[in-house]
Amino acid sequence: MRVFMSGATGFIGRALALRLRREGHAVCAWVRDEGRARSLLGAEVDLLSTEAPGERLVETLGGCDAVVNLAGASVIGARWSAARKRELVESRVGVTARLVEAMAEAGRPRTLVSASAVGFYGDRGDEALNEESDAGEGFLARLCRDWEEAARRAEARGVRVVRLRMGVVFGREGGALAKLLPPFRAGVGGRVGSGRQYAPWIHLHDVVEILAAAVEDERLDGAVNAVAPEAVTNADLTRALGRALHRWTPLPIPPIALRAAFGEGATTLVSSQRVVPGRLLEMGFRFRFPTLEGALADLVDGEAGAVEIGPTETSPVPSGMPRPRFRLRMEAVVLAPVEEVFSFFSAPENLGAMTPPRMRFRIVDQPRLVGEGARIEYRIRMGPFDRSWRTRIEVWQPGAGFVDSQVSGPYRIWWHEHAFRSVPAGTHMEDRVWYGFPLGWLGGAVQRLFVEPELRRIFTYRRDVIRLRFGMGDGPGRDEDQGRP
Repeated sequence: MRVFMSGATGFIGRALALRLRREGHAVCAWVRDEGRARSLLGAEVDLLSTEAPGERLVETLGGCDAVVNLAGASVIGARWSAARKRELVESRVGVTARLVEAMAEAGRPRTLVSASAVGFYGDRGDEALNEESDAGEGFLARLCRDWEEAARRAEARGVRVVRLRMGVVFGREGGALAKLLPPFRAGVGGRVGSGRQYAPWIHLHDVVEILAAAVEDERLDGAVNAVAPEAVTNADLTRALGRALHRWTPLPIPPIALRAAFGEGATTLVSSQRVVPGRLLEMGFRFRFPTLEGALADLVDGEAGAVEIGPTETSPVPSGMPRPRFRLRMEAVVLAPVEEVFSFFSAPENLGAMTPPRMRFRIVDQPRLVGEGARIEYRIRMGPFDRSWRTRIEVWQPGAGFVDSQVSGPYRIWWHEHAFRSVPAGTHMEDRVWYGFPLGWLGGAVQRLFVEPELRRIFTYRRDVIRLRFGMGDGPGRDEDQGRP
């Protein structure tokens, strides 16, 4: 299939693009900034600018089999001024209406999967809410209702429309959890108000599986609640995060403080929706992370076990280069042939897709052909600073592995071996990095306090990309994530 996506560079969109590519689907992303999108999505996704003429959009849609509409400005952050509300409406209702009109002109695709949110139900206390429940009151509920109505207009032309009412999505390097973790790690996290309000949630990998199923499975149509089956309150969430991080959570956040900071937007944090994933449970959808404890074990504790880092006494670094002091290792068995895996990891354009977005990866210069001796220069954010990093390919063995080393950049030495070999399940892949940091004994302290935790987060994110793009099988890094009915 060929899938057209809006919102592809967002937290959920990036993950879905990788997941769709695993199934062999072609993906075309509708983006505002093509350079930024290429850095975030890699080489495997086609791009269409939102500034392209309307006939280009119609022509592109005419060659697609499904549309996934994930566009929408964040509802949390800026205060809901009149201008901000207009932006929230236009980025959802306006964009959806434009897509539906272009689909009608093109005469296809015949499938539209359009995002919505549990905010549709408004503030409903402890009432159990399924897909048949009525819309609630308030700005956010009206926004979701109008958003869904814009998508439903496609039904009159025979389009199968899935309206996915998503809960709070938890994942690494984005979404709500990325905002929650810093204060909780600092020991200043706490429940919001009484904590009795229900907080519907879902793990990123489950919502991506639901989206992929909605694209392919014609049994899914209409409203679908994309939330985990375990209902938790804000107090439950607070305690679970505290346990996962081994932190106390004694400080409640009074609603008045949230209203002072976010104005009307604070309703997204204090309202209660006890949402049930009725349609998915009826279909027999298998959640990979049905419980909050399991989700947090993957997202928080998973960082500790995914990557091995420690001092090294021996290394393959040639004489004449600085001696590394540390070694990093990560391995996984992925469910794809070695040729496909090597092709993905050896393409410089895909480095951005494997790098946390907060690092603002951008290629500055690269050769036409990648091979031994080739040099690649890129920019990357480390802490508060943007740094230039130039690497050289030291070894190039197609289908088996390659080695790149730092020519110039933040490390004293960086020697990165990528090894691939065929196994019955697919491909065993291994990253081995030997590195050292400048500044002598002070560099050692910086390594322990800052560099090692950051490398662990970066390579854990890389593991997530591997899991989404290829799936993982038996062996190191095993993580079965098939959730289809």
